[in-house]
Amino acid sequence: MDPRTNPYAPGAGSPPPELAGRGDVLEAAAVAVDRVKARRSEKSVLLTGLRGVGKTVLLNRIANDAEARGGVGVRFEAPEGRALPVALAPQLRRALLALDRGEAAKEHMRRAWSGLAGFIAAARVKYGEIEFRIDARPEPGLADTGDLETDLTDLLRVIGEAAEKRDSAVVLFIDELQYVVNGDLAALIAALHGCQQRQLPVALIGAGLPQLKGKVGEAKSYAERLFAFMEIGKLPRAAAERALRAPAAAEDVRFDDDALRRILRDTECYPYFLQEWGEHAWRIAEASPISGKDAEKASREALAALDAGFFQVRYARCTPGERRYLAAMARLGPGPHRSGGVADAMGRKVTSLAPVRNQLIAKGMIYSPAHGDTAFTVPMFDRFLKRTAPDGAP
Repeated sequence: MDPRTNPYAPGAGSPPPELAGRGDVLEAAAVAVDRVKARRSEKSVLLTGLRGVGKTVLLNRIANDAEARGGVGVRFEAPEGRALPVALAPQLRRALLALDRGEAAKEHMRRAWSGLAGFIAAARVKYGEIEFRIDARPEPGLADTGDLETDLTDLLRVIGEAAEKRDSAVVLFIDELQYVVNGDLAALIAALHGCQQRQLPVALIGAGLPQLKGKVGEAKSYAERLFAFMEIGKLPRAAAERALRAPAAAEDVRFDDDALRRILRDTECYPYFLQEWGEHAWRIAEASPISGKDAEKASREALAALDAGFFQVRYARCTPGERRYLAAMARLGPGPHRSGGVADAMGRKVTSLAPVRNQLIAKGMIYSPAHGDTAFTVPMFDRFLKRTAPDGAP
């Protein structure tokens, strides 16, 4: 069929043509943002789940909807191995520019700009060799102590006060939140807590891997009362069918029942994989309906594409020792697996492998769904390793 009209979107974070099965998540996030904007007490929202379940797509959709209703979004992906202020400061500048219009609340805006100037000076935020500056004079004693928790609390407070005067809300939309280092995460949580206590219109909608929930709890003991955690998983079968059928139907194309059964089985109803299989099935089929044979061939091609990209990009980040650990997990199956079982499969002691396991968790390759358990963060990763690197080789 015509590749120009292929409706499927298997790119990283690309919005699918049919966002099926996520209406409850979108509504819960919209309610949270609207309540914060109305200065009503409300928890911030954290989306957690494996790779490929559509967390980034949901986060972007929630941000678009919030901004369309008068909120000001602060969007960025948490930097792996970099300080939070490096990513946060320029996006807060954009938020202040969005708020800084007209004459109303002029004094509040001046203080917000001064707070950001002091924050930047204290944190020494830089991009390479170029220092990041704004045209505002710091106010002595406002967000300039050099202690991130104190300064970020002051900064979000004055920004929240400015947003309040504008009848708006500032919402931080942070993806890959699990990569924020513990001290920076604790500071962010404390700053949000300070805003919530004052009922200022500042909130966080974040997304991250499953380990995010435990990491947030470790950062601040009261975090479970500050956030509503929403686990994002694979789609229910009916929603997965709709994600495949609806985009094709819009182009007067349909899947026969055999094709649909094969694709749902092979993708396990994970949203990203549905887009990948749909894209290949469309390209392979010569005419409607897309048949079971088309789906069978699409499965082979989709897996080859995933092996070369989606899976391999993550595997390439691992050291030889980490790859051997992953291969041992894969030989045991999809998981979760007890850490002791993985160690036994490698002929090693659990204690000797703890640093390798911790590093894989830090890289976002695996997570611990329960104490002593280990599982892949990428669906079907065990099958990829069995196909391409059963012994942990490059």
